[in-house]
Amino acid sequence: MASKFTLRPYQKEAVGSVVQHFRTRKDPALVVLPTGAGKSLVIAELCRIANGRVLVLAHVKELVEQNHGKFEALGEQGAIFSAGLSRRETQGKVVFGSVQSVSRHLDKFDKQFSLLIVDECHRISEGEKTQYQQVFRHMMQTNREVKIVGLTATPYRLGMGWIYRYHHKGTVRSTKPKFFDHCVYELPLRTLIDQQYLTPAHIVDVLAAQYDFSALEHELDGSYIESELQRLVAENKRVTPLIIQQVIEYARDRKGVMIFASSVQHAKEILGLLPKGEAALIVGDTPSEERDELIQSFKDMKIKYLVNVSVLTTGFDAPHVDLIALLRPTASVSLFQQMIGRGLRLFPDKTECLVLDYACNGFDLFAPEVGEPRPDRKSVPVEIPCPQCGHINDFWGKVGPGGELIEHYGRKCKGFAELHGEIEYCDFRFRYKVCPACGAENDISARQCHSCKQMLVDPDKKLRDALRERGTMVIRCAGIQFSRHLNKHDQSSLKVTYHGEEGGEIDEYFRLDTPKQKRAFYYYFVREHHRLPGTTFQIKSIEQIIEDAHQFRHPDFVIAKKQGKFWRIEDKIFDYKGRYRTASEAGPSS
Repeated sequence: MASKFTLRPYQKEAVGSVVQHFRTRKDPALVVLPTGAGKSLVIAELCRIANGRVLVLAHVKELVEQNHGKFEALGEQGAIFSAGLSRRETQGKVVFGSVQSVSRHLDKFDKQFSLLIVDECHRISEGEKTQYQQVFRHMMQTNREVKIVGLTATPYRLGMGWIYRYHHKGTVRSTKPKFFDHCVYELPLRTLIDQQYLTPAHIVDVLAAQYDFSALEHELDGSYIESELQRLVAENKRVTPLIIQQVIEYARDRKGVMIFASSVQHAKEILGLLPKGEAALIVGDTPSEERDELIQSFKDMKIKYLVNVSVLTTGFDAPHVDLIALLRPTASVSLFQQMIGRGLRLFPDKTECLVLDYACNGFDLFAPEVGEPRPDRKSVPVEIPCPQCGHINDFWGKVGPGGELIEHYGRKCKGFAELHGEIEYCDFRFRYKVCPACGAENDISARQCHSCKQMLVDPDKKLRDALRERGTMVIRCAGIQFSRHLNKHDQSSLKVTYHGEEGGEIDEYFRLDTPKQKRAFYYYFVREHHRLPGTTFQIKSIEQIIEDAHQFRHPDFVIAKKQGKFWRIEDKIFDYKGRYRTASEAGPSS
């Protein structure tokens, strides 16, 4: 039987990267491909060229069926082991199975497999009792040399972090143990659109109404509490009807519309505002059979609108979708791209996918995943080269109207080098806390020095002790100001004034006449205050520093002690996270 498909160049590259990895390594390999890139064909080709038997796992029956179909479209034959598809076949070279069914019938998989492929592998967790880990252990008992390949479009998940440690372009994603050590191939979304393998997205800025979720704080993992989302939506009763009215207008000439809601109650409200008989709702507890029927009706274009709450961001394929409406916030670049990715697949007569972002997420569709929750809505991913190793880091930062870099929040370089099989991390730190005992640079959140193991003073303890101590002043800093100061001998110095939120002020002075004085100013001021640490900053004159005042950030707190008639600065606290509020936060004083 002749093959119905020809692999695209990047699909061949992905397969080649896996093969190359296993020539020198035995650890699992990860491949990252955006939604719509054709992971099924990459899986099919890996199955075709494998020397031994292959088991392909997926978490839902739709993916089992899809991967099996693509493999047979290459002119091959494969078995299916999935209760959801009413098939339990274990013979032949390649078996496509659901992880639930396989893990319950491991006794039927006693024959040796040489390759294990996991689709949507971000679902693999570290727990020993999980279904995936049970299958892995069983396969390794029959063949210690079994190779494992994972494929996903989302290598970073809120609440989980990166699912691998090292990127093939030299970036450290995690220093913690992960199931996948190496990402051997990743394809940017922009490449697929530029090469016309995906449909362009047209993001509309001018909208009838929008939700303002900026008042809500996301959790440490970047997620939002559903009850808080629902409360905010309920407080803005007029917004949802205006939004859905506009969605219906934009959808007049569209084939398929997907709407992402903030909560179940919100989704039900949306469904009630859509045209009767043209819309359906899918949530987490929608019964399996009902869900299948609704999805099939949507794919067959019997209904136009499909509303969901966090359930159709992965593993869902409806190429005719040409309008995406986002009525929920996210702090994750990956999730933002996943939602829009539902509408980027190619389809006859489809020229674009319209994106209506009513939650003001404001991400760039092509932005890289930074790997940390977004600090605030003005932050965007920025590229920062390391002055030590040259690695290009992706950090959160801020840019000006013309795209010029204003500030970045990177802490440590993410670069690494592999020498003779050993991983060596770049140790350059952009922002750091200096150990008073040995002078080593530590992460700003460190509680113990990584070098001498000395305990570092907790910022809360510093503030608490300073507030209790007589002759000590603490100001909640709201800004800094630079000016020229002349002493009684007509000698000029740079005067730095720290303005407290409650009106207090503390000054410090720097002479900038000699190279030694400039080095001291850099060490004691620039390296902590500069908004772009790691970049070159020339210290020329007092006037230049005053002119470049916008390049310096103010600390959150300044601690000073009385020395005669004057106050001498003892400590400045930056990037504070603790029980006391900062000047940038709302609420009563602590």
